[in-house]
Amino acid sequence: MSGLDPAAGELFENWTVQMRKGVLDLCILKGLAGGECYGYALVKSLVAIPGVGVAEGSIYPLLSRLKKQGLVSTRLEESSEGPARKYYRLTAAGSALAAEMQAYFNEMTKGVAKLADFTVPSPPLPKEPIESRERKPPIPR
Repeated sequence: MSGLDPAAGELFENWTVQMRKGVLDLCILKGLAGGECYGYALVKSLVAIPGVGVAEGSIYPLLSRLKKQGLVSTRLEESSEGPARKYYRLTAAGSALAAEMQAYFNEMTKGVAKLADFTVPSPPLPKEPIESRERKPPIPR
C-alpha cells in the first residue's frame, strides 16, 4: 500500500477485508467441490491461497454455518493419530450454490475488467439551462 495517505490506507484495508469475507464462502464451497475433505486439510489449502489471507480460526465457524444451512455435511472418522477427524462434503444444495456463486463471480469480474476500457465521454452539457428550454413555445410549422 505504498503511496496511500492514512485515510486511503484505512479505506483500502477495510475494502480488502470485505472482499475476502465476500469470497470466503465461495472458496470453501469450491474447495469441497472435488469431493470430501478432512477439515484441517481444507483449512490448510484455503490459508495457502494467495490474496485470500484467511486465518485458520475463521474457517471452522464458516464450515459450521454452512452445515447448519444444509450446504455441507460432515462425518467423523476415528484416527489412530489422535482424535476423530471430521470430514466435510458438499450437499446437492451446496454444489448448486457453488455453481451459482461462481457464475456470478465470473460475471462480476468480467464487468469490472471492462471498466478499464470504459472511455465513453459524457455528452456535453447544454449551453442554456433546461428550465429555459422547456418554457419556450413550440415553433409553428
